[in-house]
Amino acid sequence: MLAAVDHVQLAAPPGSEPALRSYYVGVLGMTEIPKPPVPAARGGCWFAAGPVQLHLGIANDFRPAKKAHPGLRVTEIEAYAARLTALGAPVTWDDNLPGHLRFYSQDPVGNRLEFLQRR
Repeated sequence: MLAAVDHVQLAAPPGSEPALRSYYVGVLGMTEIPKPPVPAARGGCWFAAGPVQLHLGIANDFRPAKKAHPGLRVTEIEAYAARLTALGAPVTWDDNLPGHLRFYSQDPVGNRLEFLQRR
C-alpha cells in the first residue's frame, strides 16, 4: 500500500549542476543532500526541504517537459513568489484551481514547477 511520495525525479542536461545548485539552494531555499556513490557517478544533484525531495538526474538527450511538473505546497505563498521574483526566477500566477493560490516557475534548465497553498 502506498504511504507517501519519497521524491520526485526531474531531468537536466549534462553540465547543468552549478546552475541547478544556484537555483534550488539559492533561490528556492532547499538544501543539497549527498547522493549515494553509484547515482553520484552519473551526475546530477539531489535537494531537500523538510520531507520534500527533488532529484535532478542527467539526461544526455534532455528536453524539459511541457506539462509534467511537481506540485510543491508552500506557506506564505505571496512572500515566496516575491522571493523568487527578486532572485530573477519567473513567476506566473494561475487562479484556475479552486480553493488554492498557486503559481508556476521554471528552473534554469526549463523544468516546470508548481507552487501552491490552500486558501
